[in-house]
Amino acid sequence: MTTARSRRFRGKVRDDYLGLVMKFPLTSVHSEEQIQAAQEVMDALLAQGKLSAGKELYLDALSDLVAAYEDEHYRIQPASDAEMLRHLMESRGISQAELQRSTKIPKSTISEILSGKKSFSRQLVRTLADFFNVDKSVLAHNL
Repeated sequence: MTTARSRRFRGKVRDDYLGLVMKFPLTSVHSEEQIQAAQEVMDALLAQGKLSAGKELYLDALSDLVAAYEDEHYRIQPASDAEMLRHLMESRGISQAELQRSTKIPKSTISEILSGKKSFSRQLVRTLADFFNVDKSVLAHNL
């Protein structure tokens, strides 16, 4: 049985993909040296501009392997509630007083969040998400 995927993976697409696999095999990344080598291959492909379908398939697969390694070894912690609120306020260019006036959140609550003494509550997440026009999930990672 021929699938849509197998029909697309023929001819030049297959040749470009397999040619790259022969030069730099798609295997799990286990070291910094392998990350560096993979990054060089990805950079060279990206420098080519528009890629053929086969090269794009290869680049996607190699990127996934690099991302899996980075997720395991270079995990980025989510921003604290204080960092998130500070970032949103700075990006909007507003002060604590302006945030208080616009949202009716008590100034003491805003200060406690910014100093790390208090975390977001569900109600604060709803209010801030509406005010900053962001998805609630952006603010709710600690709930």
